[in-house]
Amino acid sequence: MRLKVENLHYSYGESDALKGVSFFVNEGEFVGLIGPNGSGKSTALKNIYRGLRPDKGSIEIDGENLLTMSYKNSALKMAVVGQENDVPFDFMVEEIVAMGRTPHKKLFDLDDEHDKEIVHHALEHLGMESMAKKNYLHLSGGEKQRVIIARAIAQESDFYILDEPTNHLDISYQLQIFDFIKRLNVTVLSAIHDLNMAALYCDRLYVLKKGEIVLSGSPEEVLTEENIYNVYGVNSSVTKNALTGKVSISFLPAGVNK
Repeated sequence: MRLKVENLHYSYGESDALKGVSFFVNEGEFVGLIGPNGSGKSTALKNIYRGLRPDKGSIEIDGENLLTMSYKNSALKMAVVGQENDVPFDFMVEEIVAMGRTPHKKLFDLDDEHDKEIVHHALEHLGMESMAKKNYLHLSGGEKQRVIIARAIAQESDFYILDEPTNHLDISYQLQIFDFIKRLNVTVLSAIHDLNMAALYCDRLYVLKKGEIVLSGSPEEVLTEENIYNVYGVNSSVTKNALTGKVSISFLPAGVNK
C-alpha cells in the first residue's frame, strides 16, 4: 500500500490551513507527521481519509485516485483512528469494534463466526476482552480510544491513518498500542504529538509548520536540537538511547542552556 499526496491545499474560510503539501508513504513504512499545534497535521489527515475535501491537489493510494474512489473501497484500503470519537448512541464495546467489519459486508449481512473471531482478537490484543459487553459511553477517555483502535484493527486494512492515537493513554498503553501496530506490518501514517514516541517508532518524519512541510527525513535527521528549536521554539538535549539506538529528547525549561 503506497500513498502519494501532491500539492494539497485546504482552507477554513479565509484561513489557509494547508499550502501546497506534498509527501509520500511507501508500503510497509511507519511515517509520522509532527509539528506544533495548529500546524495542519490533523487537517492533512482529514483530507486523506475524506473527512474534508481538498481545495486543490491530488491524493493517490496504490496509483488510484482516492478522491474519486467509492467510500467502501477506500474503507477497505485504509483504517482511521481520529482524535474525535464521539458516538451518538450507546453501544456495547464489541458492537463498536464490529463496525470495523462493515466494509467487508453487503447490505443487511449479519456478523458470522469469522467476524466475531476477528472482533475478539482485536479486543484481546488491546487488553479489552473483559469489557466486550460494557457500554461504550461509560468508559474512560483512554478506554474509548483503545476501543476505536480495536475497531480499526478489525477492519483488516493494509494502511492505517492515525491522528495522535495515544493522546489519552498512559505510557504503558502508548507503548503497547504502538508496539502492536508496528507488529501488524502494515503501512502507517500517523500524526504524533510526542517527539520521543515519533523517534522510537517512525521510519521517516515530515514536519508541518503553518500549513507547510518544512522538514523531512529520518528521526535522526529531523529531530536535532537546532530543528526542534526552530520548529517548536524550545531548547532541548538530544542524545542516542543506548538500549534502543533511537534518538531521545529531553526538553529544557526556559533559562536553562546546555
